[in-house]
Amino acid sequence: MVQLHLSGGEPVVRKDLPELIRHAHSRDLYTNLITGGTLLNEEMLRQFRDCGLDHIQLSIQDTDRRTAELVAGIRSYDKKLEIAPLIKKLGLSLTINVVMHRMNIDHVPALITQAAELGAQRLELANTQYHAWAEKNRNALMPTRAQLDQAEAVVFEARPRYQGTMEIAYVKANYYSEHPKPCMGGWARSYMVITPTGEVLPCHAAHVIPGLHFDSVRDQSLTTIWAESKGLNAFRGESWMQEPCKSCPMKTIDFGGCRCQAFMLAGDAAVADPVCSLSPHHDIIQEAIAQAEQGDGRFIYRDSRNSERLSIRPLEPASR
Repeated sequence: MVQLHLSGGEPVVRKDLPELIRHAHSRDLYTNLITGGTLLNEEMLRQFRDCGLDHIQLSIQDTDRRTAELVAGIRSYDKKLEIAPLIKKLGLSLTINVVMHRMNIDHVPALITQAAELGAQRLELANTQYHAWAEKNRNALMPTRAQLDQAEAVVFEARPRYQGTMEIAYVKANYYSEHPKPCMGGWARSYMVITPTGEVLPCHAAHVIPGLHFDSVRDQSLTTIWAESKGLNAFRGESWMQEPCKSCPMKTIDFGGCRCQAFMLAGDAAVADPVCSLSPHHDIIQEAIAQAEQGDGRFIYRDSRNSERLSIRPLEPASR
C-alpha cells in the first residue's frame, strides 16, 4: 500500500482523525483527507498538517451559490471558499472535486477558472455515479448528451493551458458510454475500503449486494483478508463472469463493469453491467437516458424537511 484516503461521509467528525493521520504518516503512507470542508478551521488544518497530512480533496458543488446550496441542502458555499485558501496557506496540496450533474455541467469553464484561482494543483470533474441517493434523484441530476459533449470539449481545450500548474481530471458519465468503466479498477484488484466498524470492502457500495460476507480487521489481519476474504474474491478475476462478459475481449479492461450497479439495475450482481451496449439489460440505461432528455424530476433529500422545503423542479442551467 502507498496511499491512505480518509473519506466518509465527513471524516473530520472522527475524534481520532489526528491519530489516524499520525500513524499513517509513520508508515510512509501518502495521506489524503476527502472533505466537504464545512467543519474545518485553521486550527484543525494546522493540527492535521503537523500530524503528517499530505493532501486535501475539497468538494465544491458549483460556482453558482443557488445551485450549490440547492444540491448540498445546506448553506455551505461561503465556508468552502474560505477553507480553500487556508489549505494553501498551510502548505498542503489541494484538489478541488466537483460532482457533475444537470445543473452545474454547463459551468465547467467557470469551475476550471475558480479552481485555478483557489490554487488547486488538481481539479476533478466527476460525473455523478447513480447509486444510493443519486439513483433516487437520477431524473433530476442526469445531464443531456449535448451537455456532456460540450463539457468534454471544454476540458480538452483547457488542459494544455493549465499544463504544469493544474491537472484537470474528467470522469465520464458511464450511462452514455458504450463500455462500462472498470469500477474501482476492478473488484478488489487495486483498492479496498475499510469501514468505521472494520469491515474490508472492495468499494463503498458493496454492502448493497446481498449474500456477501466481508471480514473485519478486528478479527483478522488485513493481509489475510485481502488474500482470502470470500467477499473480496466473489468477483475477482474472471471465473464468475457470464456471457457476454466471459468471451468479451474487453473483460481484462473493464472487468464487466460495476457489480453494485449490475445488482441495483438488473437484480443480479453477476451479469454484465447494464451500461455495456452488449448487456441484455441495456434497455434500462436507454430508458434512463430518454428520461434525462426530458429533464423532469424532483429532489429527494435524506432530511425530509429539506425535501419539503427545497423539492422543486430542477433549475434550468444558469447559462441558458
